[in-house]
Amino acid sequence: MSASVKECLQLQLLEMEMLFSMFPNQGEVKLEDVNALTNIKRYLEGTREALPPKIEFVITLQIEEPKVKIDLQVTMPHSYPYAALQLFGRSSELDRQQQLLLNKGLTSHIGTFDPGELCVCAAIQWLRDNSGSYFLNRKLVYEPSTQAKPVKNTFLRMWIYSHHIYQQDLRKKILDVGKRLEVTGFCMTGKPGIICVEGFKEQCEEFWHTIRYPNWKHISCKHAESMETEGDGEELRLFHSFEELLLEAHGDYGLRNDYHMNLGQFLEFLKKHKSEHVFQILFGIESKSSDS
Repeated sequence: MSASVKECLQLQLLEMEMLFSMFPNQGEVKLEDVNALTNIKRYLEGTREALPPKIEFVITLQIEEPKVKIDLQVTMPHSYPYAALQLFGRSSELDRQQQLLLNKGLTSHIGTFDPGELCVCAAIQWLRDNSGSYFLNRKLVYEPSTQAKPVKNTFLRMWIYSHHIYQQDLRKKILDVGKRLEVTGFCMTGKPGIICVEGFKEQCEEFWHTIRYPNWKHISCKHAESMETEGDGEELRLFHSFEELLLEAHGDYGLRNDYHMNLGQFLEFLKKHKSEHVFQILFGIESKSSDS
C-alpha cells in the first residue's frame, strides 16, 4: 500500500501531537525549524504551494537505569511512514563503539515495522527498555564471545555540494564536527564548496545532520558510496584525516567572495585519491585526463 505525500504529512502531524503530549516540558522535543509544523499545516490547507521542509527534531530521553540522557535525533522524510524514518541516538556517556552498536540495535528494531506504521514512539520505548545494557556492559562490547558471528558495519562515503563555503565560523564548524566524529575526508572552501566525508554510516549521517543545522539550505548530497565491512573500515578509506582543502582561485578578486575555485586542480586532487569518477557527478562535466 502507498499513500500520497499529503496523507503522509497528516500522519506525521498526528504523531507529533502524540509526542508533544508525551513530552510536555519545554525543551524535551526540540524542532530544528520552529515553523515546520505550521508550514505543513498551511500546505495541507492549501495556503502554501511549495512542499514544506521535512520535520527534524531531537527528543531528550531520561533513562532510569543507569541515570543517563539520550538525545534521539529524528528526520521524517516526506513519505514517512511509507518511507524509512531516519533515527540516531547519542549520549555523552557512550563511546564511539557503544554508540554504533546502540544505533544498530535501534535501526534493526525499527526495520521490523511494516510500511505505513508510525514508529517514533516505538523507537523511544526500545531505547528505554534496551539502552541500559549499552551503558552498563562496557566490557561486553570489547570482549565478545569467540563463537559470536562477525558484526557487519556499513562504511559510507558522502560527496556534498554547496554553492559556496566562505564563512570562517562555518569552516571551523565543519572541521570541528569532522574531527569530533573521527571521520575522514576534506572540505574544499570557496565557490563551489565541496565536502567529502567517509566513515561508518552512523558517523557520516550524524555529520551530515549536524553541519546542516540550523539553516544551511544551499547544500545537497550529490552522491553516496556504501560498502559492507566486518572490520574497522580502514582499508576502505581514501583519506587519512579530515582536513580543509585550499586551492587556487580563478582571477584576483581581492576580498570579494565571488571567486571560483580551480576545478582543474580539484580534478587532479580527485585522481590522486582514486575519485575521478565523482567529478562528473558533482559538476555534470566529463573529466579529461591531462595525459591525453
